[in-house]
Amino acid sequence: MKPAAFLDRDGTLIEDRGYICTFDQVHIYPFSGQALRRLNAAGIAVVLVTNQSAVARGICSCDQVESLHLRLRETLAAESACIDAVYWCPYLAGGKVPRFALESPMRKPAPGMLLQAARDLGLDLSRSIMVGDKLSDMAAGKAAGCRTALVRTGNGKAAEAAASHGPACPDFVADDLLQAVTRWLDGD
Repeated sequence: MKPAAFLDRDGTLIEDRGYICTFDQVHIYPFSGQALRRLNAAGIAVVLVTNQSAVARGICSCDQVESLHLRLRETLAAESACIDAVYWCPYLAGGKVPRFALESPMRKPAPGMLLQAARDLGLDLSRSIMVGDKLSDMAAGKAAGCRTALVRTGNGKAAEAAASHGPACPDFVADDLLQAVTRWLDGD
């Protein structure tokens, strides 16, 4: 079993621009490719885990989210930066689309996406990390038994101010994804 870097999408790998449905709305952070290449070179599985409540809210379709993720993976792969798997949760209790308007153990802060990826890909959660810009990312990582890194991009600065204690307190804080990956791989 190998370790994984579980990465949040919006605010961590790409800019958080609200609810985005198409790839032309995506802006990949300039450091993301380098961070992924470092993980790939180290033999770490790279797994994107992202809440996508825009589906439950009726803003995006499942096909749009799938297409966006395919284009994101292709674009990064063209930079020799591989995402091994993508897990996303369309559910939101109280959403407008009845099929997706429910509580789900896959929705962060629950660890469902990380646990499913570990089963599917044979990952060692105790040797893995969850990197994100929200306390829900930290809570999901902790609940799955991973180390956690909060990045200051996206919503990270606001989350950092609220994360000084409690179950969602990150193991460490980094300026961005590349710094988080570097610190983790270098043994922080």
